Amino acid sequence: MTGGHELWLVSRAAGVVALLLVAAAVLLGLTLAAGLVKTPQTRKNVITFHEHTANAALVAIALHGAALLGDGFLRPGLKGILLPFAIDYRPAYTAAGIVAGYLAALLGLSFYARKRIGAKRWRKLHRATPVIYVLGLVHTLGAGTDQGSTWLRSVMLSSALAAVALIVKRLMRPPKPGKISVNPTKI
Repeated sequence: MTGGHELWLVSRAAGVVALLLVAAAVLLGLTLAAGLVKTPQTRKNVITFHEHTANAALVAIALHGAALLGDGFLRPGLKGILLPFAIDYRPAYTAAGIVAGYLAALLGLSFYARKRIGAKRWRKLHRATPVIYVLGLVHTLGAGTDQGSTWLRSVMLSSALAAVALIVKRLMRPPKPGKISVNPTKI
């Protein structure tokens, strides 16, 4: 019944799952950064769920790209799924997805090297994670087969609004005791 489009369907499903998992991981991370998780045990549980969600997103991203290797219509080849702008199909939007995948791997897996990197440097690096989500949205809106569907746009809009609200909450959070804060209105 699928007419030889099985791998395209797998890639399409994995792409949607990847986007949902990245959105969830980013929202969980922003929730933690905004200080909305109060008790130590709940914080520990949310951190664990955040880590597992991010790792599951990496698997879904890899499956999304790998399944396209067998797509008889697109025929991207290894170069097309690994190198930005190497594929003719909506190259800028596809490149956004490829770059997002690399950044997701780099920033997600950097968690396991944070002792070598240093916790402070790792946190600064990790703050770029929402960029992955934004690139994923750009990729989905520009190259995704389901880009025009109401259900996907609703999910994307609601998660984007939640992310913006959490970023605002994080930016409005008072500094931790012991940190120097400069009030730009009194300079």
